[in-house]
Order: sequence, then C-alpha cells, then structure tokens
Amino acid sequence: MKAVFLDLETYRQDESHVAQLRAVHEDWTLYEGTESDEALILGRIKGAELVVLNKVKMTRGVFEAAKDLKIVIVGATGVDNVDLQAARDHGVMVCNVRGYSTPGVAQYVFAGVLELMSSPARYDALVKSGAWQNNRDFCLLDYPMYELSGRVMGLVGYGDIAQAVERIARAFGMEVLVAERAGAESVRAGRVSMGEVLRRSDVLSLHCPLTAETRGLIGAEELALMKNTAVLVNAARGGVVDEAALAQALRAKQIFGAVVDVLTQEPPKDGNPLLDPALGNLVITPHCAWASVEARRRMFEQIAAIIESYKAGTPINRVT
Repeated sequence: MKAVFLDLETYRQDESHVAQLRAVHEDWTLYEGTESDEALILGRIKGAELVVLNKVKMTRGVFEAAKDLKIVIVGATGVDNVDLQAARDHGVMVCNVRGYSTPGVAQYVFAGVLELMSSPARYDALVKSGAWQNNRDFCLLDYPMYELSGRVMGLVGYGDIAQAVERIARAFGMEVLVAERAGAESVRAGRVSMGEVLRRSDVLSLHCPLTAETRGLIGAEELALMKNTAVLVNAARGGVVDEAALAQALRAKQIFGAVVDVLTQEPPKDGNPLLDPALGNLVITPHCAWASVEARRRMFEQIAAIIESYKAGTPINRVT
C-alpha cells in the first residue's frame, strides 16, 4: 500500500513523529508541504491508497481522478477542507483525529483571556523598559486588572474542548452558559438561547466547527448585543467570525477585547482587518492553540492507530 503525507511540516516537532508513522507502515512518501493545487496534489498521490493531510484541500476533482485512493486521514478534528460528499460518491473513507488538542486549546483560551484581564505581558514590558526601577512607589498600576470570579463564560459549541473550558471557568468561580444553536426553534435543557448568551457573557468562547450554518455566525449584529466589557475568544475557525465586523467593534470599543487564533485565510497573505496594529485589546496568534508538545504526540499516535485499524479492516474515527 502506497501512503502519502502531504503536509508533514505543519505537524512535525521531531523525528519521533516520523518514526511513529513508519512503525505502522513502511511505504511512505513524505512531503513537507503541498499547495492546494489539484494538478500538484494528483501528481503526488498518484497510485496512493492512503493519504494523510492537514490543511491541503481535497476537492471533487481530486477524488474523481485519484482512482487508487481508498482512505484520507485528516490530522485534525475539522474536515472542512475535504469535499466529504465527493469522497462518499467515490467510495473514499475519510477519518479524522479527535480530542488530541483538548487540554492545550482550553489552556490557550484562558492564557489569552488572562492577558487581556491581567496584562502580565504589558507589565513585563514596563519593567524591562526601566519604568518600575524609576518609579517612586513600590508598584506600578498603569493597566487595570480584572477578576474572572463572578463573571459569565458563554460557550458556543459544546464538544470536548468547550467542556474542558467550562471546567476551568468554574474553577475560576465563573458562571457558565451554553448556547443553543442559532435559529433553533426550541432550547434544550441545560442550554440558553444564543441571544441571551451574547447579552450576558463577559467572555464568549467559540468552539463550533465551520459549516454552512456557522459561517459568519458572529457578525456585526451579534457583536452589538454583547457587553462593552465582554471578551470574544475564537480558537475554532476563522470563518465563524466576520473579521471586519470584529475589527470595527474593537475600534469602536463596542466590546472590551478579543482573543483570536484563527483567520479565514491562513497564513493571511492577502491581509486581514484584524492585523491592524492600531487595534487595541486584541491578542492574535498564528493558529497555534492546538499545537502543544503533548497534543502533537497524541495526534501522531492517533493517526498511527487509524492506519492500524484500517489495515485490520475495522477503521476508527470515520467521518465518511
């Protein structure tokens, strides 16, 4: 069985990850990266039965032409870069990895929120600039600091990561609201309407996949419902948030701040309104919330387990 890994560079931390792949299969062709170009992809996966990828786009054209392809493993939970219907139509199973990044992403949410609420990096910069050394008093209080205790955490999406965020939020003494799907006709037990979550949340954390229903879920109308003291966290997918509307809300101080790890285009080579250095109270990072040392190890372990299960005829983590 010929196996191809199309964008190893987006995952690999050291050679132990490659060793994990080779331990379950010998015939690998490994590419550090692959542009989402159909002709290039088809040239690289020609004759391959198994393909592993991260963000490479697998279009209908690829599935139509790749006659030997039997299984695609997406090294992520989200599979919005794969045409799932085309995979079904051509009898190709798609599997994903699940739960590997839960602790790291949950930790990231609070790392970003605490940066906005407690300003450790800004205070660190003050000390390193000599401001504390030259201060008359024993402390500097240039930036206000706020407590999370007693505040409200709103969750949009309620999978493993959101539930991990909920546990941490409760440890901080926060109240937690779980949003019902936008536009739902009724509200399930334990959920709160999206409108109420938007209005009441002090921290609104997004943990939903990018689908036709969630694209642009948080736009100008939703941001207008939020408190001017609220923080928005997006460690889900860039397309869930209208980025121009968020930039405007930050400029107008319509909300207190935002923590953003994902953008609609990654890397943002064509620019993005959230890259404006003048935007205040924005923590923006390069889609790295998932990538703890431990998470990447778990991810390769899970890819290896999927390959083993496929070879045994009992594939796990099937999406199609």
